[in-house]
Amino acid sequence: MFSDIKAILDRDPAAKKSEIILYQGLWAIWFHRLAHFLYKIHIPFIPRLISQISRLLTLIEIHPGVKIGKGFFIDHGAGVVIGETTEIGENVTIFQGVTLGGTGKEKGKRHPTIGNSVVIGAGAIILGAITIGDNSRIGAGSVVTKSIPPDSTVVGNPAWTLKREGRKLKPLEHGALPDPVHKAIDELARRIEKLEKK
Repeated sequence: MFSDIKAILDRDPAAKKSEIILYQGLWAIWFHRLAHFLYKIHIPFIPRLISQISRLLTLIEIHPGVKIGKGFFIDHGAGVVIGETTEIGENVTIFQGVTLGGTGKEKGKRHPTIGNSVVIGAGAIILGAITIGDNSRIGAGSVVTKSIPPDSTVVGNPAWTLKREGRKLKPLEHGALPDPVHKAIDELARRIEKLEKK
C-alpha cells in the first residue's frame, strides 16, 4: 500500500501529499489488490464485482486475476484495460488509454507479462502472451504484438524495437523517444537528392 503511494510521489512531478488520496490510479490499484486476494482464495463473484465497481468509479478496468508487483503507478488512467492473465512486475508506470489484452479466445496464458521498471506511454496496446523486458519503454500509441528484450525502446504501429542509443532515459522522457519512420524518410530524401544531382 505504501509502495503505491511512494510510486506516485517519486514519478509524478505534480503530486502533492495532500492530494494523493484523490488519484484514480491509486484507488484502482487498491480495489484490485483486494479483488485479487479474494480471487486467489477462490471466492466466487465478489472479486469480479469489486473490479466492476472500481471500473465504474475510476474508469480503469483490471481483471481480478492480474498479478501486479510493488510500486505500480497508473498516471491519469482513464481507459486503461488490463486482461486476466497479465503479469506486471515492480515499479511499472502506465499512462491513460493503455490496453494489456489478449488476441483471441484461447485458454491459459493469453495476456502480456510486463517486466520490472517498464514505462508504457498513453494509448499503447500490448497484445498476446508476450514479454516486455525489464527497463523497457513503450512509446505512446505503439501497438506491440511481439516480445521485447530488456532495455529496449519500442515505438510505432506496428511497433519497431530500438535500443536506447547509448544513454539511459529518465522515466518520463517521452520526447526523447526515437522516430524510426522519420529517420527512414530523411534517409530516402538524401538518396533522392543524390540521384537527382547525378
